[in-house]
Amino acid sequence: MKAIKSPNDSDTDWRAAALNTVREHLLNIDAKIVEEVKWRKPSNNMQGVPVWSRDGIICTGETYKDKVKLTFAKGAHLSDPNHLFNSSLDGNMRRAIDIFETSKLDPRAFEALVREAIEINGTSHKK
Repeated sequence: MKAIKSPNDSDTDWRAAALNTVREHLLNIDAKIVEEVKWRKPSNNMQGVPVWSRDGIICTGETYKDKVKLTFAKGAHLSDPNHLFNSSLDGNMRRAIDIFETSKLDPRAFEALVREAIEINGTSHKK
C-alpha cells in the first residue's frame, strides 16, 4: 500500500510522517496484519481512514489539524501499563492515542499494546 498523505496532500506534513511511522511499526509487528482504507468522504478529502486488522480491527488512524488519532477498537479491554492511551478514556469499548507534533510514541509499549489487541481479537473469534 502506498504511503499515507495528510489531508492537505503535503508530503512534508508532520501528520503524514507520524501516520506513516505508525503504519511501519504496525506492519512490522505482525506479518498477518492487514491494512485497508475505509470511510472515504469529503471531510477527509476522499482519502479515507487507514484501518489495521487481524481477526478484527486493531486500530484506525485519522489525521486532524493538530494531531493524529489512533483509535483501538477494543482499547478498553487492553492493559496499558505505559499509559499510551490519552484520549477517549471514558467509553467502555474504544481507547485512543492522540499523537501531537512533538509527541514520541514508545515503540516497545506500542508493540505490546498491538500484540495484546491481536490476542484479544483472536480470542473473541474462537468463541
